[in-house]
Amino acid sequence: MKKAITVFLLAGILASCGMSQSKSIDEDDSSTEKTMSNKEIVGTFLGAVAKQDAETMRQLANADYIQHNPFVPTGLEPFIGLLPVLKENGTYAENVRMFQDGDFVFMHNIWKNAKPFGADEMVAFDIIRVDENGKVAEHWDAMTVLVKETASGRTQTDGPTTAEDLVKTEANKKLAISLVEDVLMGKNPEKIGEYISSEEYHQHNPQIKDGLTGIVEAVEYLSSQGNMFKYTKIHKVLGEGNFVLTVSEGEWNGGKKHVFYDLFRMKNDKIVEHWDVIQEIPTEGLAHTNGMFGF
Repeated sequence: MKKAITVFLLAGILASCGMSQSKSIDEDDSSTEKTMSNKEIVGTFLGAVAKQDAETMRQLANADYIQHNPFVPTGLEPFIGLLPVLKENGTYAENVRMFQDGDFVFMHNIWKNAKPFGADEMVAFDIIRVDENGKVAEHWDAMTVLVKETASGRTQTDGPTTAEDLVKTEANKKLAISLVEDVLMGKNPEKIGEYISSEEYHQHNPQIKDGLTGIVEAVEYLSSQGNMFKYTKIHKVLGEGNFVLTVSEGEWNGGKKHVFYDLFRMKNDKIVEHWDVIQEIPTEGLAHTNGMFGF
């Protein structure tokens, strides 16, 4: 339990790595947080988690805060009750990217000294929903081990971090959906060249090389091993400008259920960069029945 609990609790440290913490919350003004952007609300909330500031957390989050990390209890008070776990670890996190799509803030993070949940360093995607009242309402995430030596020579998190082409958000989301449906779900895999740039494609999955050829080689290898992954459903698509995150369900490694978080960067109506986190969906030791999806 300690290992799994820490996975989300340590997200509080993200606020010290570029998220806004400068705005204070007046206990007599319940509408103060509504003047903040959703990014600022999330950053302030996570800063309160890092400081074990339960009162600020109560001001910023709903009492019925919904948790989708399968090992962390749902509800704000059970979450607050776990804060002392932070003191028991030397683990900290760094936020690499942070984007907003309506009520959702989605983040790309690195966890350091992360032995409590399996490795010295981990990579994660986190999603937090802020409701119409400006309250932190819901959280989803997925994690994977950080790999030092990758097929492309890139890390799992480097590359551009600032969204551009904001007017193309919806078009880019449609492009990502088409790629997942046609290529990753296998409906029309021959269309891959319509979605991914043949001139520039930076790959951050540690097992796959850059370019279209890298994807082809990876597919051929996995297929030869009888271990090709299978995407079955898209659960959520979030975007800001030229960055789009898809959250999908599928099977891998002997038909085991997995969640696939894929972050794409677009340029000139093509996908030119890709980051991902793949995590097996647990079936035992669950802290709630909310599941890892439920968007």
